[in-house]
Amino acid sequence: MLEMRVLYRYLTRRHLAGACTTAAVAVSSLLGSPASAAPPAPKPSVGSRQVVPPAPHVSALSWIVTDADDGRILAAKDAHRRLPPASTLKTLFALTVLPKLPATTVHRAASSDVAQVAAGSSLVGVHDGTRYTVADLWRGVFLASGNDAVHTLARMNGGLARTVNDIQDTARRLGARDTEVRSPDGFDAPGQYSSAYDLALIARAGMKIPDFRRYMGTKTAQFPAAGGPQSFGIQNTNRLLVGSHDVTPYPGLIGVKNGYTSHAGNTLVAAARHGTRTILVTLMNPQAGSANAVYDEARTLLDWGFTSAAQTRQTALLNGAPNKSTGAAKPSRPPVPAAPARAAQDEEHSYDHPAGLALLALAVLGLALVLWRGRRTRSPRI
Repeated sequence: MLEMRVLYRYLTRRHLAGACTTAAVAVSSLLGSPASAAPPAPKPSVGSRQVVPPAPHVSALSWIVTDADDGRILAAKDAHRRLPPASTLKTLFALTVLPKLPATTVHRAASSDVAQVAAGSSLVGVHDGTRYTVADLWRGVFLASGNDAVHTLARMNGGLARTVNDIQDTARRLGARDTEVRSPDGFDAPGQYSSAYDLALIARAGMKIPDFRRYMGTKTAQFPAAGGPQSFGIQNTNRLLVGSHDVTPYPGLIGVKNGYTSHAGNTLVAAARHGTRTILVTLMNPQAGSANAVYDEARTLLDWGFTSAAQTRQTALLNGAPNKSTGAAKPSRPPVPAAPARAAQDEEHSYDHPAGLALLALAVLGLALVLWRGRRTRSPRI
């Protein structure tokens, strides 16, 4: 009997000691020593989901990347910061006035149409007494960013004051709550501002209107010359669309609108379509010194958006819908996710990670030691 107990105790101790040794080896191999530990190889995926690359750094004071098809916000920086929009505000003007004026309507321009155009404005060349169709004037707005064309259309809409009020009503109805309108053309004015978020919201709404979509993607057109019937060529000032001033056209770009004033700096709303996916980016006032910084940074964000859209798990949406009960805009701002630094894991405590395995090994080691001590206490003396 004594021999059996000795044998039992020997085997038990040997088994538990082996378990402890195995656990210790596992911990050592997983954690390693500071001198010999090698960094884990990067994982190309987490579970069945690919890792989302970090959003790139750009110098714009405010920017946003969205999936224009489903409205997901993929990444953003300070997207609700209120900044002067320059001519990107013309997208809100178009969203407001385009549905009201038939494209084939002919208007004979008068000097009063352009009397309030600010000095230093961009002009397409609207002249007193010349006849223009509404479609001509919209091409002057979208391609040449002509403030004279904007003011002429505003006069046709009932005047500047009424048009500004209409534009502001459109912003409220859409839920663009960072936007205050003082001029229909976006030229600098005290108290006028918008945000990258609102401009993306406005552009996405405009892109659902066929005429808006057609004008925003037009690269070149003819515009009536003074007195007619001759015309002259105009080209879209969006360098990312047409390719000019040392900017290469972005593949699949479909619009939308660029802007610049000395106060606003460069601003840009740009949309591109690859296959079945449309990515929409907005940038406001890049701080990099290059004259083409806004286009270079838009290209970078578009590239990232197409790479990441299918992988990101962001669920925040461009959502400025008004309160259904009152028609007033909701008081709270929709959440905007920060630029993702890495992909989220499917489970917080996944043991596929080396740290998780190390914790498991430590737990096994601790349990083995407890059992060993317990059996030593209970074992009869020999």
